[in-house]
Amino acid sequence: MRLLKLAIISFLFFFLLITGISLFIPSSVRISRAVEITAPMDKIMEQIAHAENWKNWYPGADSLRLLMIAGEPKGVIAANDSMQGLQIIEVNDSIVIAANVGKGSKENKTGWKIMSGGSTTSVQWYMDFQLRWYPWEKFASLLFDKQYGTPMEMGLGKLKKMLENN
Repeated sequence: MRLLKLAIISFLFFFLLITGISLFIPSSVRISRAVEITAPMDKIMEQIAHAENWKNWYPGADSLRLLMIAGEPKGVIAANDSMQGLQIIEVNDSIVIAANVGKGSKENKTGWKIMSGGSTTSVQWYMDFQLRWYPWEKFASLLFDKQYGTPMEMGLGKLKKMLENN
């Protein structure tokens, strides 16, 4: 009985300690990558603002289905039956914003900001994550840069190579 009581108290103490430490990790996390592309801004926007062009450069989009809304492609959905995907929610002259869609998906957003400056155009790709207070979510967010940063760099590199070779 004593051993059981000690185990329960120890578990509760460590859970509260880990939860307390995780409260110092921000609830809002942004991962960002940027690249300079020697191409006109309209050519870049054509690739980013139209989901049907994502298969050319977005990592993994070549195997995803297009999300059709009112007969127009507005994003991509996973190849399985979960209907989770990424939908374009806002497009203006220099910004494209997309959000996760589907049953059970978190409200995370990704976006591209295009800034023209002389002969080159800068493209910034960012992902915003909103975390709950759960310690496992907060600690997992410490790995987001490694998890999402590399594919973002690959996608931007592929976009750059494709647009500069055309």
